[in-house]
Amino acid sequence: MKGKSCDTFAPAGPELVTVDEIDDPQDLSLWTKVNGEVRQNSVTSDMIFSVEEMVSYASKFMILLPGDVIATGTPSGVARGFDPPRFLRNGDVVELGIEGVGEIRPTVVERWQAL
Repeated sequence: MKGKSCDTFAPAGPELVTVDEIDDPQDLSLWTKVNGEVRQNSVTSDMIFSVEEMVSYASKFMILLPGDVIATGTPSGVARGFDPPRFLRNGDVVELGIEGVGEIRPTVVERWQAL
């Protein structure tokens, strides 16, 4: 949760889909590109816990409503996994997609704010 809940860290969209719009949530490809370079390329069948298991678990301690998002882990290819690490920088274009759901293409904007 910590790594996915900072301001601007959780882009979502361009749409959300309902359970009846996806045949099998454990059979979807997903990818991330940074400036056109593929950084992540995986499938939901590689998830440690299934979508069903995560929804069941989360619903034991919170009320889930339509449109809620459960932030999960991430496939290999994140910045710390490179040697040296390759963190996002101001102006980078990140493309993210999930088969059958959609794609987004945000641009990284440097934002520093003193607390």
